[in-house]
Amino acid sequence: MEELPIIQKTYDLIKWYIPILNRLPKDHKFMLGDRIIARLYDLLERLIQARYAKEEGRGKREKLN
Repeated sequence: MEELPIIQKTYDLIKWYIPILNRLPKDHKFMLGDRIIARLYDLLERLIQARYAKEEGRGKREKLN
């Protein structure tokens, strides 16, 4: 199976961005930082699900919506 570069780049973004978010002040870290981290992991999960979804035309697109 062919790997998609966007999956690796998203993972690299998460690895790069989490230490930056952890340096935020405590009140921003728990409010804003947790939301951003959750959304990044959700994006990565959807990309992986779309990558391994069956080759149905709309099936992959629906995973990314």
